[in-house]
Amino acid sequence: MFKSKSVLLSVVAGVVLSGCQSVAEKSGSHESSVANSTSASTAPLIQIKPTTQASEMRSEPTNIWEVVRSEMQLDLHLDRSRVQSQLNWYKKHPRYMDRVVQRATPYYHYMVTEAQKRGVPVELSLLPIVESAFDPFAYSHGRAAGPWQFIPSTGKYFGLEQNWWYDGRRDIISSTEAAYKYLAQLNKRFDGDWLLALAAYNAGGGTISKAIKRNKRADKPTDYWSLKLPKETMAYVPKLLAIAELVKNSPDYGLSLKEIANKPHFAVVDTGSQIDIARAASMAEITTKEMYLLNPGFNRWATAPEGPHRLLVPVEKANIFSASLAELPNESRMKWARYKIQPGDSLIAIAKKHKTTVGQIRSTNNISGNNIRAGKTLLVPTASKQSTEYALSEQQRHADRQKSISRTTNRKEKHYTVRSGDSFWSIANKHNVGVRQLARWNSMAPGDPLQVGKRLVIWTEPAQTALSSNEHQIIRKVGYKVRSGDSLSRIASRFSVNVADILRWNKLNKAQYLRPGQRLTLYVDVTNPN
Repeated sequence: MFKSKSVLLSVVAGVVLSGCQSVAEKSGSHESSVANSTSASTAPLIQIKPTTQASEMRSEPTNIWEVVRSEMQLDLHLDRSRVQSQLNWYKKHPRYMDRVVQRATPYYHYMVTEAQKRGVPVELSLLPIVESAFDPFAYSHGRAAGPWQFIPSTGKYFGLEQNWWYDGRRDIISSTEAAYKYLAQLNKRFDGDWLLALAAYNAGGGTISKAIKRNKRADKPTDYWSLKLPKETMAYVPKLLAIAELVKNSPDYGLSLKEIANKPHFAVVDTGSQIDIARAASMAEITTKEMYLLNPGFNRWATAPEGPHRLLVPVEKANIFSASLAELPNESRMKWARYKIQPGDSLIAIAKKHKTTVGQIRSTNNISGNNIRAGKTLLVPTASKQSTEYALSEQQRHADRQKSISRTTNRKEKHYTVRSGDSFWSIANKHNVGVRQLARWNSMAPGDPLQVGKRLVIWTEPAQTALSSNEHQIIRKVGYKVRSGDSLSRIASRFSVNVADILRWNKLNKAQYLRPGQRLTLYVDVTNPN
């Protein structure tokens, strides 16, 4: 499974290696040879030396924001109401920018230097603020994931692998490369117009092309500001321009951006094959959470068996990690459990029990089909630590979401197993909850496919206790204006009424989505303290 017999390391943006040398691989037991077909080799401590480029950078600013300010290319002086509106919002919410900058710190130097290398406007490095607020684990109701928010199809088109173990849309290196490549293609498609390229990144190239054709037929201008586009896209480009303006002239707006060092934050270490993430973090002398934040593409407790076989680690820990990795025996890269096949077992059941995949079990045990025999023993990869140690794995993030819901609501948790023919809509309708709400509870998007047998979490309203007599109730007709983020269940909970009653009072269909600004009629017991 190794792509290289030596442990290789490279530091992104400005440094190179010296002293890399591979040695003969160690011999191992039959068990370790099953676990990894090729051994890891040892290597001397790797010394990191600055290149000429890095030496020349000594005279450059120590703060990456100064680099960004000096290299901006887009026109930020457009007196547009849409830009001013966004600018006013960011000015009023300085804490939001503080949080974003804090999240961006490990990644931003890399994203800026990649923009410089590719010759694209350095302002594009600010796009993850608009897309995800620099949260690498961001996942939208439209199925977009990662800092650059790629949907599954676009991600695959640009080579971002998505499987049970790994999602390249969240990988810092892969997603950044794909985003700049995509933006450059869109820029070329729209004759070098970066504003149209940005709009197309949000709405799709086809949407922008149709809007341009529409304006041409009406003999209207075809620049971004003249096009009629989806509401989100109308605000999308102004958001980026407003953020760029804030960054460029932050003192004028009373904004103090936390300094981000103008030097590489992380190094890239070639691990050669799969490795337990908690074990790798310990070897790098960082926390498992830090390892996940630098490597958010990995979904599980280990890196993906088919790659990418690399980990990002803080620059100052690169030599320590590389030396430890070179000395690590193959059988210690992962924890391997021996499992005796029981009557009635299947590969799927065994894989679920050990939180791995059927393919991994097949590969490790040289199984070509699905047939297994009771009494035989399988070698199965398993996590070396308790699940809570893998704090940012997909499973643990989902568990933490359920704990958060439990702490902040009086709803009761129940579970539903997906059956053939089920959809988010049918399940939500059956349990009187919103479709997006149901998907969000399960760390999914409404468009995600549901697999038969999948166990969903549903948070239901507690049964309401009927009053002993109507004389204790004072019912009043109340008008309610739907707010952004509202759902039928949230409104029902707020006013202590039933979803079914809201539907009946307003002659609504459960399949219809509520719209911000929509007026609802409610009949509320005003004596209820809730």
